[in-house]
Amino acid sequence: MRKNAILGAVLGAMLATTAGATVAQAADREIVIGYQAPLSGDRSQYGEMFRNAAQIKLEEFNASGKLAGAKVAITFEDSKDDPKEARNIAHKFLDNTKIVGVIGDFSSTVSMAAGEIYAAEKMPQLSQTASHPDFTKLSPWQFRNITTQAFEGPYNADWIIAAGKKTAAVIYIQNDWGISALDGFVSGFKAKGGKITATEAFNPGNRDFRSILTKVARQKPDVIYLAMFYEEGAAFAQQREQLGIKIPLYGTSSLYSPKLIELGRESVEGLHLATTFTPDNPDPAVQTFVKEYAARFKSEPGMFAAQAYDAVGIMLDAVAKAGPSVTRESLRDALAATTNYPGVTGATSFDPVTREPAKALAKMMVKDGRFQVVTGP
Repeated sequence: MRKNAILGAVLGAMLATTAGATVAQAADREIVIGYQAPLSGDRSQYGEMFRNAAQIKLEEFNASGKLAGAKVAITFEDSKDDPKEARNIAHKFLDNTKIVGVIGDFSSTVSMAAGEIYAAEKMPQLSQTASHPDFTKLSPWQFRNITTQAFEGPYNADWIIAAGKKTAAVIYIQNDWGISALDGFVSGFKAKGGKITATEAFNPGNRDFRSILTKVARQKPDVIYLAMFYEEGAAFAQQREQLGIKIPLYGTSSLYSPKLIELGRESVEGLHLATTFTPDNPDPAVQTFVKEYAARFKSEPGMFAAQAYDAVGIMLDAVAKAGPSVTRESLRDALAATTNYPGVTGATSFDPVTREPAKALAKMMVKDGRFQVVTGP
């Protein structure tokens, strides 16, 4: 009996130790999200905004207790906005068995380069800014929480036509995204009876638009439509002002950043664009994000930071629904089931077939040195 008692005590201790280890292992389980973005090079400012916003959302999530038994970490890799780098990162993320999903990249070209690999190996990928219509067509594993240029272009075309403007020239960056922005706007504008006077492309990295401006101005369009980013947009507006050209400017949401006004100053006054995010939105969630971002990083968040904040939130919400035993497949399914995620860029739901987001756009213009919501045409 004494031997049995000793044996029982030993077995009890072993079971207790095993049970304790199991609990500790569950509590210590780390789930990892990969985030690829340009953290160096010409587009590094976007990657920094993404990382800043991601850190805020991740801390909020881990403190919320929504995922009992595990913590989530985000590992960042620098794509340099380069397709080759993006493909290398994709292979690296796929080899890391802790990574169950990926966010990124920045541009459509780079997002799709990595996406081809994620699609083949079945890794869920959510981009905060890839708005080329073909991105989500790669496979059932691609998602985005930004509207496409196939939606935004016609929306802006309707806005311009409603304002009584009948002719437009389009200046666009020569890459996959720029071409999709051109096509989306031109098709929408022509469908409403508008006339395109010129379409002029420029190479990424170019900042000299004088020859394009001179050529376009001769045709006297009612508006110039810009499909570019804020760095090029600020340079374009300054050179337009220097040449004495008064043609109004409209543009894609990619121009929406406080940096546009900081760089372009008075030359960007009157520029119109549509966006998914307005920092003046009185929604408490928006104001909490704006104040937290400004306090940490000493700048007001723009659309790009807001898109990243929501992309991370959508991904983490899906992780929580899939549970601490989340896999790449169960995360994909949870993402596909996203309905009315309450983000700072508006509620996001994914179409169950196309995985495209249903979102609304707000009209804005630069007035008195700041972005302001436009209520009329």
